[in-house]
Amino acid sequence: MTDKPETQAPEGASASDAPRKVKITLVRSPLGNTGRHKATVRSLGLHRMHQTVEQVDTPQLRGMLSKVAHMVKVE
Repeated sequence: MTDKPETQAPEGASASDAPRKVKITLVRSPLGNTGRHKATVRSLGLHRMHQTVEQVDTPQLRGMLSKVAHMVKVE
């Protein structure tokens, strides 16, 4: 008998309990935009055009996406 923490979800947990993910794709270049927009795109994990990343859907992420909505595509 070892006291290892459980790594699996409890039996009653379902797939809906998992955090929602959002796919974000950079479709317009941040060049020519403000430094704050460039920094927001970088903080989203986007470094080059047409790159797609998955992020956990949080209110903070939604706020960042609203600021650079003209440069990204959200799925």
